[in-house]
Amino acid sequence: MFGCCVAGRLLQTNLQQIDETHAAFELPNAASINHVCVFLLGTVPFPDGYGASVHFFWPGRGFQLLGMLSNEKPSAIFRLRGSFSAQNTSSAAHSAFSSGTNTPTDVTAILGLAIEPLPTIAAQIAQLPSAVQKSQQQPQGLGDPTVLAEKVVKHLFNYVSGFVGGSGVTPDSAVPMGMIARWYESFVGKVRAGGVGFLENVE
Repeated sequence: MFGCCVAGRLLQTNLQQIDETHAAFELPNAASINHVCVFLLGTVPFPDGYGASVHFFWPGRGFQLLGMLSNEKPSAIFRLRGSFSAQNTSSAAHSAFSSGTNTPTDVTAILGLAIEPLPTIAAQIAQLPSAVQKSQQQPQGLGDPTVLAEKVVKHLFNYVSGFVGGSGVTPDSAVPMGMIARWYESFVGKVRAGGVGFLENVE
């Protein structure tokens, strides 16, 4: 259901299921990690009204809540270097993720995911510093499926019109399917890398 990628390393899909609502990725050589991206693989969505809170565990320092994932926000990038504090998350998350990983000399950190109701996650996010909260919020307007669909179509139109001469795309313009395929691959890559926030820039 989840994937994880540390900047400069291969993609990780070796998710360890802890119980029905908790899972974790081991992050070896954690001292060298600057950024980590976690995302939904697109194979299994969250149940309606649920998402996942994302936690970082450093042996000997405890947990820190990083942010969240949801069906509307299927990926997120977190900066780890220089941002870790000893702030603990809920004791339930601590006991679930830290089993067998409490050796202070262990250089392997844990990226934990807890599937929870969205209101519960929102309450946790509200306690984060304001800059982190802002990065976790869904772009305004894009929660409306109609607005989102319109932005996607405009993005495609702008992409295609960049390859058509003259005044742009007209009703009788022929657009090769390969061009649409390239747009789709690029579009999906952007969504997986950072969500749909980039669509706010589409005019």
